[in-house]
Formats: sequence, structure tokens, C-alpha cells
Amino acid sequence: MISYGKTDIGMIRSINQDSIFFSDKNIGNLPNLYIVADGMGGHQAGDYASAHAVTWFVDYVKTCRYKNPITILKTGIAKINDMLLKRAEENSEMRGMGTTFVAAVIMADKLYVANIGDSRLYVLSAEEARQITLDHSLVEELIRTGQLERRKVRFHPEKNIITRALGTSHEAIPDFFEITLSKSEKILLCSDGLTNMVEDDEIKDIVMQKQFVDKICDELIDRANYYGGKDNIGVVVIEQAFNEV
Repeated sequence: MISYGKTDIGMIRSINQDSIFFSDKNIGNLPNLYIVADGMGGHQAGDYASAHAVTWFVDYVKTCRYKNPITILKTGIAKINDMLLKRAEENSEMRGMGTTFVAAVIMADKLYVANIGDSRLYVLSAEEARQITLDHSLVEELIRTGQLERRKVRFHPEKNIITRALGTSHEAIPDFFEITLSKSEKILLCSDGLTNMVEDDEIKDIVMQKQFVDKICDELIDRANYYGGKDNIGVVVIEQAFNEV
């Protein structure tokens, strides 16, 4: 596994509320770990929510005794949700904060994913960019109920309204996915600062170029900023996605 990640403040925002983590080496009982979180909330609250959610989750994984990756992801997310709610109760300036959270683990040819909010995970090949996660957002609900066409999502005035996040409710319910990977595929975790600016086909073309993952991250961020950079941008790119067994 070879991975790289990067965040950028974008062209408009004054605070970077995106946080990431990537490790190709063992973290506790997990062989690797990749995270993107996109915070929300006034003042420094969104920045605090995403950064601490990532840090607390990694700390939890380091000491967790569970072996099953989905169990680790599920219990870790529940724990950091409780911790964010507690901090908000203790500090009035933190009230209303929250964060999206998408995390991935790769074991052999299996990809395990958890997400809450509208940060995404894609599995990419030369043929397609396959979005694995489902956005927990108002526009996605409108699409599911037939009230909105997907091609109109990027221009919808309420596209940034999310329906689930960490730190906003005692019932933070993530989705979980298990995917079988092929050797040629790459993986992208990203915040909506990328996907609201760059179309999936263009993301695929950039990610699948034969260059180092750090250069891919740079180009994704540069392209989002070229198109306006209206939000913070967080990306993690993974290649050589599994060890042969």
C-alpha cells in the first residue's frame, strides 16, 4: 500500500475545517487506516470537531481489543460521537459543531468503509469512478425520492445541507460497506470541497494517471481551486490497494 493525503483551505474560506489521517502501517489491530473528516460549526468549532474526531478515533484504534474491522469502525465512531457531544455540552462556543467522517481499512483484497455525512469514498479504475459511500444530505434524499435529478445536484442551493454527522445527535448512525478490490484499482477519500467543484470523470482521469500519489493529491486540489475553491478540500489517495495472499 502507498498512500498520501492533503488538505487545503480553498480560495474562499478563512479557516480550514477539513482533517485527514493516513497510515499504511498497523494502527492497533488494523493493518492500515485512512480518514477524511469535514467539520462544521461557527468560530473554531468545525475545525475542533474534525481534528479531534480524527485524533480521538486513531487513539481509540490504537488501544481497541476488537479484531473485526467493522466492529472497530462502529465502536470507534460511537465513542467519538459521545466525546464531541460532551465537549459541546461543556463549552457553549462548541455547541452546534459536528463533522462528517469517512474511514477505510484494507485487509488482503477487502476494503472496509464507514461513513457519516457527505464526505465520500471512491474506488477508481481506468473505466469508472465508483462512489461507494452514500451521501447523507438533503439533495441525496431528494434524488432518492425522485424530486431532483442527479445532474442538477452541483447547482442546487441547498447542496451543503447534510442529514447526518458526528457530534450533532446521540444517534449517529454511519453506513458500512465491504468491497472486493482488484489490483488495478485506486481508492480516494475526499470532502465535498473536491466533489462540489470537480466532476467524477475528471477526478477519475486525475487519480488514474501514472504518477506518485502525492502529485495526484496536489492536482486534485489544484483543480478544485481552479474551478473556484469554494470550500476546504481534503483528499487521501491510496494505490496498490491490497497485499496478495
